Parts: sequence; C-alpha cells; structure tokens
Amino acid sequence: MVLEGILVDIGLRPGPAAAIDGTIRFVVAFVALLVVGRAVVLPLLDRAFESRDLEPHARRPLKKLTWFGVLFAAIAVAFGFGGYGNFLTSLATIAAAAALAIGIAMQSVISNFVAGVFIFTEKPFRIGDWIEWQEGDYSGIVEDISLRVTRVRTFDNELITVPNSELTDNPVKNPVAKDKLRQKFVFGIGYDDDIQEATEIIVEEARAHEGILNDPEPSVRLTELNDSDVGLQSRFWIADPSRADFLKIRGEYITAVKKRFDAEGIDIPYPYRVLEGGLSVESSDTVGARAGSSEPAE
Repeated sequence: MVLEGILVDIGLRPGPAAAIDGTIRFVVAFVALLVVGRAVVLPLLDRAFESRDLEPHARRPLKKLTWFGVLFAAIAVAFGFGGYGNFLTSLATIAAAAALAIGIAMQSVISNFVAGVFIFTEKPFRIGDWIEWQEGDYSGIVEDISLRVTRVRTFDNELITVPNSELTDNPVKNPVAKDKLRQKFVFGIGYDDDIQEATEIIVEEARAHEGILNDPEPSVRLTELNDSDVGLQSRFWIADPSRADFLKIRGEYITAVKKRFDAEGIDIPYPYRVLEGGLSVESSDTVGARAGSSEPAE
C-alpha cells in the first residue's frame, strides 16, 4: 500500500480519481464520435451513393464497412483522449500484424472484394443485364452482384457463380448496356442471282419488321465470295435490346427474307463437291484366266 501511494504520488501509476477521469473522458469521446459518425458520415455516404446511382443491394455492405471504420476510429481517438495511448499503440501493432497475416492468407478473397467495389462504382453491368465473357463461352443474365462473387443465370437455367476478379480482369461483353443494339447476318445467294434484287429484298423485309429500327436504317454490304455463294451482310438495329427480343426479331426477320427469296426465285445454295474418277470392272472369267496362267521358265 505504501509503494502504491508512492507510485501514485510520482505519477507512475494513476490514482483512483485519475482512472475515473480517464474513463469518463473515454466514454464521452467515444459516444460523441459515434454520434458524429451516425449524424454526419453515414448521411454523406448515402448522398455519395445516390449521386453515383449505386444499386440498392450494394449499399448495405458498404455502409457496414463504413460503420466498422467509424467504430474503430472512435475507439482509437477515445483511447488517446482518455490517456490510454500506450494501450492504443499495442492494439494498433496487434491489428497491423493480424491484418498482414489475414491479407496473405486471403489474397484471392481480397482481390475479389476489390473487384466487387470496382463493379459497383464503374457499373460495367447491372442486375438483369445479359453479359458474355470468356470469348462467348459463357453468357447469361446477371441475377446478383455481391462484394465477392457475381451470380449469372445461363439461358439453360443453370446458375454460375463467378469470382468478381474474373469479370474485371477479362473482357466482358454487355450487349444491352445501351438503348440500341446492331445485329448482322450474312445471306448467301447464288452466283447467277441478281445481287441488287436480293439487296432490295433484304432491306425491304428489315423495314417491314416492327422490331427493327428505321433510324439508323438497315443496310446491306457484299462481304463474301465463297465457293458456292455470294455473301450479303445485313446490318440492322433493334431498340431496348434483350436476348429474348433479339432472338425473336432475328428469327422472324431471317424467316421473312427466306420466304421472299423463295417467292422471287433467288437461290440460297449449299456447299457441294464433285467427285471425279473412273471405276473398272473385270469379269470373273478374266480374273480366273489370269490366275491360272503362268510364265514360262527361262
């Protein structure tokens, strides 16, 4: 007890009054910083989300992370304000070591997390968009975007869970990102058919389809001279594209052009090959005579 009183007197150990005072300052600072964080930081974050037009489902995890940051900052400042600086230094050292170990063990998770943040902020695609990646090997409708993975429903009704880093490190095609989508299709006609007449039919059928835009207007270009046909590439635009509309419009348009070609006598040839050569047939008598004959011995 005497030693404890001496330590208190020389300031090496705080007395009861100093300990209570430090605790009060810690609590006051901690509560004040939490109030400021809830009243100022979170509303500013909501405004930033609204200005960036961030998806509603993406706001919740980002707000949680921000709130954890506010809690950690409040604890750190409150420890210093309460006179517990040495403890805070130890806590920071332990946290830094733990963060380093966790970072090394969870590199892929952190990479996907950062990629998810980029997807939320840059918006290369949204929920409901039709996307393709891996050079078209995979495609589907985006059903969910989280901070680690993106879930895509394929057109065969299969659910693919894709790490976010795969969608940010590789090219991703989003055909429905804009309000219009251009499509191309090559019609093959015979070399003896009238190119101008076929071109007019292709353009007329495009203009007649209600799902194909007249502005930009459809166009046709001769792009291929194949072994058995002449390729006329039709280019047309559709509005508010989705995969279902795209397939429906494309199928109806190609069918209409095919019917017009048939009606106008325009051929759509298919590849064929001509095999040339000869085939000789020998009678059984000739074969038997050759088998029975022998050369005279010298």
